[in-house]
Amino acid sequence: MPPRTAPLSTGGGGAGRGAGRGRGRGGTPISWGSSASNNPNAPQISNHVTTVGVKRPAYGVSGRPIAVYANCFETTIPEKTIYHYDGAWYVTWLWWWMNVPNLTWPRAIDITGEKALPARLNMLIIKALQEVVARDVFITPAVYDGRKNMFSTHILFPEHSRTFDVTLAAGKPPPAGAGGGKPPKLYKVKITQAASINPELLRRFIEGSQSNDEKVATAIMALNIVIRMDPTQKYPFNVRSFFPGKETKMIGSGIELCRGYFQSVRPAIGRMVINVDISTGMFFRPGLLTDLILDFVGERLGNPSVLSTANPRGLGDVRNRRNLGKFLIGVRVNVITGEAPAKPGAPTRPPRAILALSDKDADQIFFAPSQGGRMISVADYFKQLRGRPLKYPKIVCVAVGNKDSWVPIELLAVVSGQLMRKEVPSDRTKDVVEFSTKAPKERLASIRQAFSVLKYGDSPYVQNFGMQVEENPMEIKARVLKHPTLQYGVMRGKPTKVNPANGAWNMREKKFYRPAKVGRWLVIIFESERRFDARTATEMVKSFSAACNEYGMLMLAPNPEISWIVGNPRGSIMKQLKDAGKAVVDKYKEAPALLVVILPEQGDEIWREVKHFGDIEMGVPTQCMKANKCGRGKPQYFANVCLKLNGKLGGINTIPDPETERSLTDPNNPAIVMGADVFHPAPGSVGRPSFAALVGSVDSEAAKYVADVSVQDGSFSKRIEMITGLKDMTKGILIKYMQYRVQQEKKKMSEAPPKRLIFYRDGISEGEFPKVLEVELPQIKAACAELKINPKITLIIVGKRHHIRFFPKNEGDAGDKLGNCPAGTIIDREIGHPTEFDFYLQSHGGLLGTSRPAHYSVLHDENAFPVDALQALSFTLCHVYAPSTRSVSIPAPVYYADRVCGRAKNHFHPDESLDGSDTASRASNDDGTTLMKSIMNAFKPINSKQSNAMFFLQHLPTLDSCTHNHSQICTEL
Repeated sequence: MPPRTAPLSTGGGGAGRGAGRGRGRGGTPISWGSSASNNPNAPQISNHVTTVGVKRPAYGVSGRPIAVYANCFETTIPEKTIYHYDGAWYVTWLWWWMNVPNLTWPRAIDITGEKALPARLNMLIIKALQEVVARDVFITPAVYDGRKNMFSTHILFPEHSRTFDVTLAAGKPPPAGAGGGKPPKLYKVKITQAASINPELLRRFIEGSQSNDEKVATAIMALNIVIRMDPTQKYPFNVRSFFPGKETKMIGSGIELCRGYFQSVRPAIGRMVINVDISTGMFFRPGLLTDLILDFVGERLGNPSVLSTANPRGLGDVRNRRNLGKFLIGVRVNVITGEAPAKPGAPTRPPRAILALSDKDADQIFFAPSQGGRMISVADYFKQLRGRPLKYPKIVCVAVGNKDSWVPIELLAVVSGQLMRKEVPSDRTKDVVEFSTKAPKERLASIRQAFSVLKYGDSPYVQNFGMQVEENPMEIKARVLKHPTLQYGVMRGKPTKVNPANGAWNMREKKFYRPAKVGRWLVIIFESERRFDARTATEMVKSFSAACNEYGMLMLAPNPEISWIVGNPRGSIMKQLKDAGKAVVDKYKEAPALLVVILPEQGDEIWREVKHFGDIEMGVPTQCMKANKCGRGKPQYFANVCLKLNGKLGGINTIPDPETERSLTDPNNPAIVMGADVFHPAPGSVGRPSFAALVGSVDSEAAKYVADVSVQDGSFSKRIEMITGLKDMTKGILIKYMQYRVQQEKKKMSEAPPKRLIFYRDGISEGEFPKVLEVELPQIKAACAELKINPKITLIIVGKRHHIRFFPKNEGDAGDKLGNCPAGTIIDREIGHPTEFDFYLQSHGGLLGTSRPAHYSVLHDENAFPVDALQALSFTLCHVYAPSTRSVSIPAPVYYADRVCGRAKNHFHPDESLDGSDTASRASNDDGTTLMKSIMNAFKPINSKQSNAMFFLQHLPTLDSCTHNHSQICTEL
């Protein structure tokens, strides 16, 4: 929540966080040839306005103009003053006791240490407050975010704060002295005045005459709460998305998918807009808890007897039981009483959350029903004392309410509409993507249809705040940038040049720009000879070698040793890899320079051990292939393999043409390009690490990269997005850049340092932009200072987690048969930031569903790039992703950093099981600190033999046969 502010004065905009920053930062005009203020193409931004990042110097003009629709809908700004209130909610119990003298009902007793209530419950409390308890206070409905913020168009009460008593129980409370048990909860709601907001602030902000300060942020937050208030009271919701439940699909693993709608109020250039999109939610399968569990473990419904701890292949396996327990924790359930339904209006017991899964069956769990009573099993309790024998007494139970209250799972039902706040299981990713994917025309039609559900005009909250929403999507002027020219190796005496079409090209009659040499290599096959026999292996070697030769890679030892390793017990894989390598050393008196590993269909665990062996333990390049792919592999398959392998062996596949792409390859102004990312553990994890990756170019063409990866505290209470060790990581990359320039490119030492440092940062939300400038930028500068170099730094945030989509207005402007905008579509007008330098670039051609553009925000720019030059440079970098013959959705160094983060769990020895992949904590005596320290100590760096190689080009085995446009795989999530 923004800090409390004083009531708005009508004076000019105050100083924002960008005030007083250095060259190229907010508050300082940018000069890049002609003055921005004198440039007719420059936006009209007041000189006194300060920004967090770079003030927008101008709009881009290069490229072919096209018209597109954006999934943004213009909305008016309220005319009324908005009053902001803080809310404090705490719970008390109402008790009344018989035979207690001088008791007056009700008597409130505060319960200290009460945890924060869930947002869904808070919404019900405020609804009751407004509609029942304090109707005279809430003359017109106020809006509430489910946590602490409330906004109203009128002053609720004259005093600074007021406390209300609210109960959700139906009917009136019993009279004093009445008998009965525990009464319903009483919720004390304390509401405190925070500030008043003049909406004129927003008008000035979108017109470029107001800084983006806390008051503006609070006003935008208020409008977002206004549009969300109505649907969040009707449907399950997740912050900015809600799910009506009209389109659902069961996909197994206890998961139900549901189509929903995303909505967010955003400032744009000269207007406020609502970004509306479709979204997908994962829900726990509703209905019988036994059905949910059977679905999760992959058993057929209607046969709960398999859920016994006596079943060694089922819940008798401790690992299976632990995984199920993690999945069930927090799921809300109701007890199936089997009794007649309660009378209308009678209070019902609220759902309770599952706290644990038993390690014994119901007939083996004993407890005393009453103090001093004899011990009895859960199964016998229901049979003898409740007269309700269990149908399945030999299956597990769950604890609900408290960890000593074990309830048979056959008596519980899962409450519908429960969002799963967990990672998508790897074996269900394909199902989620298929459900989420919609072609552009279908997606835009669904977004238009959303208005029949959103019904802004019918919302009493939207009406009260005086907002009117346009129901037609915005039409925007866009441009399509020219693709960069790419250069491949020499054929017929001259370099081969390629001009991509809609982000794609092919490798026919081309050789790599710098082909690698393949030394002594070894083929290791983790598949039976029955499924992958000697003849298949020979054909694979022949096809693989032919592909390498076709693209210029020199096979120094064309006949590899082939070794089958079958029936590996867990933990012996690395030993067997070492033994196979030692056999090559004994025979040829040299170590293998490459391991080609053939994996079975279910070979993910083997893949991880192979990568740990190659990247960490031995420092030897590895290339994994699935047996069912390479055994019948076509030339295109092995061509894809070569794209990855050439880079890992030190080669370069392609470079931007130096003659035409001067913004990146200017020999008089050498540049190093870096990409950084941070990967956090799954929600709910304790004692799990975060991984930070930095990738940087070392060659003059920004096509060859090296990487560094580190581990940092990922505890939720300590989790930070900033890279704590960025200075040392940057320093190491810069040293390798200068070494490469001297040793490989034969530059003089005085020519080795870069003059420009272009830094792309991934994974940062807009609210964290100031931290990047305050924490990470100084570390980059400190690394340069320690090396006594002074490159001009440009820092750009690349955002992927947003819901902006573009749709070509005219069918002739579509770049693919699905109807996506063509690769190179760029938008920097109308829906961009009102005052800061940003743009949207859809750099890739669509393969699946509706393509997502990347959002670029320029936070710091000492190079004073012209707008067109920086946009073209970013587009060019999307074409040098080595494993691909398609442009990708984000610049290659950012993509590489993302890959390095995803592989970081391979830096732990497989036997240590400290890979950070679990979605919940293992047992620990503290908050995870001890486990976190052990994990950080167990993290191993990349082997020095691999530290200068592009070891990160190997894809996960599940993606091994993809067409290298992996940016498309999760565009819909």
